Amino acid sequence: MAYADQQISGNRIAAFFIVAILHVILVYALVTGLAYDVVKKAVQRVTTVDIKEEVKKEELPPPPKKLDLPPPPAVAPPPRMTITPPQQPITTVTEAPPPPVIVPPPPAAPPPPRYSPKSAVPRGNPGSWANSNDYPSRALREEREGVTRFRVTIGVDGRITGCTVTGSSGHGDLDAATCSLVSRRGRFTPAMDGEGQPTTGSWSSAVRWQIPKD
Repeated sequence: MAYADQQISGNRIAAFFIVAILHVILVYALVTGLAYDVVKKAVQRVTTVDIKEEVKKEELPPPPKKLDLPPPPAVAPPPRMTITPPQQPITTVTEAPPPPVIVPPPPAAPPPPRYSPKSAVPRGNPGSWANSNDYPSRALREEREGVTRFRVTIGVDGRITGCTVTGSSGHGDLDAATCSLVSRRGRFTPAMDGEGQPTTGSWSSAVRWQIPKD
């Protein structure tokens, strides 16, 4: 029992000793830490206020020595280039010519006549177809005179088929007597065409109505 008590008391002493050492270490660490902070602040003040670092200026290297080199050969300037803008292509619009006008050929000329056409020709003396003996009695009493111009149409048989007054004498009875006498007494050789055949024709003349002198 005495040995056990001694062993227990020895362990207590060892534990107490260890605890004491730990306290000493903590106190030392605390004291030294505070002292370190104070010293550090003092050092910063001193180095900040009193000490200024001198900035050394960097020395530039000396310029390189110029070498005596021959001048470069002359170089001709590049030729001037003229840039012409592209031109728009010229489009020529040509209108189609109008269609040609087709002119029909002229009609063929008729063949020349086999015979020369001939006009109607009076038979006998046309002056005998109306004379002073045929003077209208009333115009004769009133002593009226004048010239009646006329034109007659002639058939293929040579007979007069119509009479037209183309110039009046100024008296209707003298004009009417003229066409009546000529149509009744006149005879003609009919006109002839290009084939030598009888054809219709016309003939013009005039009758002078004048009272005969005694």
